[in-house]
Amino acid sequence: MATLGGHYQLSATALPGGSRRKSSRSPPSSVNFSVSRTRVFKSEMSVPSPPEDRIVLGVGGATVDFLAAVASYPKPDDKIRSTSFQVQGGGNTGNALTCAARLGLNPRIISKVANDGQGKGILDELDGDGVDTSFMVVSEGGNSPFTYIIVDNQTKTRTCIHTPGEPPMKPEELSQSHLLSAVDGARIVYFDGRLYETALVVAKEASSRSIPILVDAERVREGLDDLLNAASYVVCSTKFPQAWTDTPTLPSALVSMLIRLPNVKFVVVTLGEEGCIMLERTETESTQSEEIDIDNLYEILKQRKDANTTMPTCIPSNVAKLRAKGVGMVCGKLLLGTTEKIPPSELVDTTGAGDAFIGAVLYSICADMPPEKMLPFAAQVAAIGCRALGARAGLPRRGDPRLAPFLV
Repeated sequence: MATLGGHYQLSATALPGGSRRKSSRSPPSSVNFSVSRTRVFKSEMSVPSPPEDRIVLGVGGATVDFLAAVASYPKPDDKIRSTSFQVQGGGNTGNALTCAARLGLNPRIISKVANDGQGKGILDELDGDGVDTSFMVVSEGGNSPFTYIIVDNQTKTRTCIHTPGEPPMKPEELSQSHLLSAVDGARIVYFDGRLYETALVVAKEASSRSIPILVDAERVREGLDDLLNAASYVVCSTKFPQAWTDTPTLPSALVSMLIRLPNVKFVVVTLGEEGCIMLERTETESTQSEEIDIDNLYEILKQRKDANTTMPTCIPSNVAKLRAKGVGMVCGKLLLGTTEKIPPSELVDTTGAGDAFIGAVLYSICADMPPEKMLPFAAQVAAIGCRALGARAGLPRRGDPRLAPFLV
């Protein structure tokens, strides 16, 4: 039995006879997972109260992850055994909102599952972590989405094989009353780029109420451009900015994104163990601001990294007119975020690290954290999650002593 974040336990249970509806897209055996609370005794930590406005709405993927850790990734036609196995909830939005809930926010999720055993497990686990699933759509047939994940213990990489849910979600399945209720009172709305037709309906409603929007730009997807045009904040994967802007360098791609997306306040790019880079737009342009090439500034900031520091830090630039050759110029700040140097013996699995980062960013926005605090905090949350198998098992809770220095 695998401990989920130290507070919940998740068990994989075969269902005799199969209570799940049969589908050619389903995994080879019916698997249900149950969530049970276990009492955890920890010393009381003095941490600030959660933000007053802490309702967040997320739209996107919620799945089942079948995680098999192996000594090393198999070669074609190999037969190997797993070193450990776990079944737990996954999906970008499901993971990010679970993280946000454990940090003290009140998340709501819009997604779709089937009425099979896997769908019930997805809902039960989200409910158990404090994510409001009352706006989820449950289909009478088909299958819930699931992902096979192979975790290589040798290289610390993970390979994902995803099977979408069937039938796919349609915008009309989200009733008008559910839409209005889901958005009502939200401090921020988050989209992972999936279920884009439904996401665009929700984004339009959020924009009409001037509710900020955060978009996870993992890769180029259908409908993503429309979501980005409505975004207030963007968090990207390493390769997305250059792929989307067709620019020669990552820093110049960030300038291009802020020029193309005038409503966006900041763009963050996660870089794995290299940390992250953030370009923040300033509200007003000062005539006294220095003009500097952003590629040169990026190199200057990288030289300021302290190789001896093991905990996440942030290295900010001054406000400047940031110029990208052949692209244009924006007024803002460039910030580098570093990661925790996790001892190899403690690093288990990077699955969902980006989702944990986004969950912590959602918290930071609700708590009005400045970027200089937000980036190290989000990096620390993600690093803690990498110490357990799967995207959710190691996600910290608000009172975790490892977060205390970042919340004061």
